[in-house]
Amino acid sequence: MENNLRALRAEKGWSQAKLGDQLDISRQSVNAIETGRYDPSLPLAFKIARLFGLRIEDIFTDDVH
Repeated sequence: MENNLRALRAEKGWSQAKLGDQLDISRQSVNAIETGRYDPSLPLAFKIARLFGLRIEDIFTDDVH
């Protein structure tokens, strides 16, 4: 799954640690999601979407073409 979490975080001027704090996950987890090494659980995906005021589909996309 691909995502634009890094770009969204950068727009807010947030570090990975700050985003992690807001989501109750570690900075390492934020990094793993941003780099595509880890797909978030559905509850976490909803939490991320709510934080940015977007739909899950606006942040995460299926990388199967």
